[in-house]
Amino acid sequence: MIRRAAGFEAADGRLEAGLAAKSRKGGTFMGKGTAQEVVLGFDLGGTRIKMGLVERSGRVHAFRSVPTGSAEGREHLLATLRQACAAAETEAAGHGLRLIGVGIGTAGFVDAEGRVAYATENLPGWTGTELRRELEAASGLPAAALNDVHAMALGEAWLGAPASLGLQNFVCVALGTGIGGCLIQGGAVFGGRDGHAGGFGHQIVMQDGGIPCGCGLSGCWESYASVNALKRLIAERMPGGFPADAARSGGADAPEAVSDGARAEDVDSGSGSPLPIDARPTDTPGSLGGIADVSDAYDPRRLFAAARAGHPAALKIVDEYASRVAVGLVNLVHTLNAGDFVIGGAIAAQGEFLLSRIAEHTERRIMPVYRGAGIRLHAASLGEQAGVVGAACALLRRV
Repeated sequence: MIRRAAGFEAADGRLEAGLAAKSRKGGTFMGKGTAQEVVLGFDLGGTRIKMGLVERSGRVHAFRSVPTGSAEGREHLLATLRQACAAAETEAAGHGLRLIGVGIGTAGFVDAEGRVAYATENLPGWTGTELRRELEAASGLPAAALNDVHAMALGEAWLGAPASLGLQNFVCVALGTGIGGCLIQGGAVFGGRDGHAGGFGHQIVMQDGGIPCGCGLSGCWESYASVNALKRLIAERMPGGFPADAARSGGADAPEAVSDGARAEDVDSGSGSPLPIDARPTDTPGSLGGIADVSDAYDPRRLFAAARAGHPAALKIVDEYASRVAVGLVNLVHTLNAGDFVIGGAIAAQGEFLLSRIAEHTERRIMPVYRGAGIRLHAASLGEQAGVVGAACALLRRV
């Protein structure tokens, strides 16, 4: 049976200076302070910085997304954060609220002291940044800094799909430019020795001759199952890519995907999945994740639009990608004895259409002892606000 995960309800929506400013209703009260207290939450990625004021109930005020501007370097990025901190107290007061701290989730590895231990080339100069201390100095308030997927997982644990199901233990996997992860145990992030746990995308799935990864290794899971990897897969199987009208051109006369002999099984025409799936409320046939104009012939949104329309080559590619994702999930099942997975990242917008296929391949490959033992996939349900909410949660838990 497919269960729909609890989403969030937008309380208002407006545009200010070209920036989306939204509010979200909250849920479980966090911490021991008053309802009028808020934390400024940041979600810092390679291309966008999302931010908002988060109440102890989880309600979000003045949610915004601005360009990261990472190409301009570390100091530009810190200046953007400082400017937001300086304006947050006044903005909070305008909502009748009091700012009590700052939380940030950032791409890269963040240690237990809030220092960026390692960041990719998408954030030049970011490695070594004492992020927690920088925010405390900028705001004059307590701050928390953690990995962006850790923040997303905390947000989901507080107010998302796991919260709606009462889950205290689950594995979060974010399928994006790379693959990030987090283990939530007892409702808290498991950080490991240095706070870096969750580098699931760098488990080795191809020992010899694997695709080089940006981390310097070869054969990493994210080199085969990230969104960037999916784009490469589309280029390999459909050298010309999918046209803009691929969703309308599917059918028996559509071109076949190229096979290299290592493709997963053809998509099963049967319905349903042996594993329970939580589908996003926005998962509707033909959905392109809210973006209809896709100029890149290898953009996964074109692929999924064509697959939903029954395009044979697209369906085969989707199935092969699902198989690649399943390889990593199987390893996590066997390593962690994990029962619940929350799948996030841009690709999660495809909901049950993709997750059901991932579930089928996972079920086929896990050891018999785990089959039918309650392994469940849930689509992340907080959308673009998850990281902001989770970053705020990291601080609210201790103030």
